[in-house]
Amino acid sequence: MSTLEFLKGHGTGNDFVILPDTGVDVDLTPELVRGLADRHRGIGGDGVIRIATTGALVDAGVIDEAPEGVADDDWFMDYRNADGSLAEMCGNGVRVFGHVLHDLGLLEGNHAVIGTRAGRRELTVHAVAGSTADVSVDMGAPVVLGESSATLAGETYHGTGVDMGNPHLACVVPGLSPEKLATLPVGLLPEWDPAFFPAGVNLELVTAPVDGVVHMRVHERGVGETLSCGTGTVAAAVAALRSTGEETGQVRVRIPGGEVQVTVSSESSELRGPSQLLFRGTVETADLPVLS
Repeated sequence: MSTLEFLKGHGTGNDFVILPDTGVDVDLTPELVRGLADRHRGIGGDGVIRIATTGALVDAGVIDEAPEGVADDDWFMDYRNADGSLAEMCGNGVRVFGHVLHDLGLLEGNHAVIGTRAGRRELTVHAVAGSTADVSVDMGAPVVLGESSATLAGETYHGTGVDMGNPHLACVVPGLSPEKLATLPVGLLPEWDPAFFPAGVNLELVTAPVDGVVHMRVHERGVGETLSCGTGTVAAAVAALRSTGEETGQVRVRIPGGEVQVTVSSESSELRGPSQLLFRGTVETADLPVLS
């Protein structure tokens, strides 16, 4: 029987099971990820994050090589969606990841370079108060892919494709109120253009910006609707700015799980918001459901 140590945390309601595994001793199979993430018979989460150094993951064959600008002794966020699939990047996940590093004493100072499958990221833990932290992360330069559309429950939404290391379609819907947004069936699987998004897509439905604020709901690829999505909030900010004729600026994005601040510059983007660690414990893998 294998015993795993874990922590549970969330960033604006986007929740994760975090596994400190510096020796890369855990065979993190899709079946194990699904069992850990199961909300009824496992721990429950939108994703599972392993903590290990970049060099250890390369040596174990989990990743092929270190991302450019990431050293072997830099920490790497080995992130998996709740369905067991690999994910390139998770903005809320990397903020919680930084919070856990700080909590475990693995962070020197309050700043760190982090490796992800989407490349090098830098994060800063600005403040910690009890179980809550204020964390920002450099999300890299958003890549605007062009315009596309998706259909949800028979309704077609037009939006901007944004590559944040993972694919997004952020749809600013004219005339959409926060109250109406709350009623939309975002939990249903959308239909998208597979030629435009061959690896699937994260769909954001967004209200038009008012005084620098937008409201957003998201259907995450491989998960379903989540209370928040970090990369999705950046994509939403990009689309919201473009809807007003701007390419840079600051947007407050309100999601069901809370609020984050997104800053889009000419060269990069930054996501800042809260992280909370809920509890820690151990789990016997034999007690988890076997989900094929």
